[in-house]
Amino acid sequence: MDFIEGEILAFDKPYRWTSFDVVGKTRWMLCRKLGVKRLKVGHTGTLDPLATGVVVVCTGKKTKLIDQLQQHTKEYIATLQLGATTPSFDLEKPIDATYPTEHINLSLIQEVIPRFQGEIWQVPPTFSAVKVDGKRAYAYARKGEDIELKPKLLVIDEIGILGYNDDAKQLTLRIVCSKGTYIRALARDIGQALGSGAHLVALRRTRVGDIRVEDCLDFTQFETLLETSQTCQTSQT
Repeated sequence: MDFIEGEILAFDKPYRWTSFDVVGKTRWMLCRKLGVKRLKVGHTGTLDPLATGVVVVCTGKKTKLIDQLQQHTKEYIATLQLGATTPSFDLEKPIDATYPTEHINLSLIQEVIPRFQGEIWQVPPTFSAVKVDGKRAYAYARKGEDIELKPKLLVIDEIGILGYNDDAKQLTLRIVCSKGTYIRALARDIGQALGSGAHLVALRRTRVGDIRVEDCLDFTQFETLLETSQTCQTSQT
């Protein structure tokens, strides 16, 4: 494998790692293996720290493909907790409000979920990397400053119910969507559409384009791959 000329790698991101952690670990392992001080490495789409699953990483000259690869459709398995919200729309922040759930049943959910398929307008979470006046939205949110984020037009290609636990009021969905979709914000909007509230309690990205999570490496496997493969050690230009 020639990591300097460029390779495309896929990792199963561990829980609580950032996408930049994945890039940093990959770069460190490759630089150590190749005996170089620097190497271009980048990812093709951020995955929240509390999510797991597919993160695609490009090395060397293949980093030029990042913009193209970011356009690929993504698939997620998401579990929503109904009846409560958090400021971050997931478990990063504690619950800030609770809502009635007695009226929610599977029939209502089956009626509401199809409304989110196709083109939808979505307001990004304030705890996100969206830029406002040159600063990330989360920088304002962490200071308690109110900001107004503009809705974005997105495409949800598929959304389906995988399971619903009526006792726990937890809903599991499979979602296939376009670049830029915030599943946390989708959880918020579904909660509102159900006449309640909701936040994300689990998220796994299972596919990016044709790359499935079953085909991804963990870093133990990647280390073994580096030890057993013939890698190009030509110095960078």
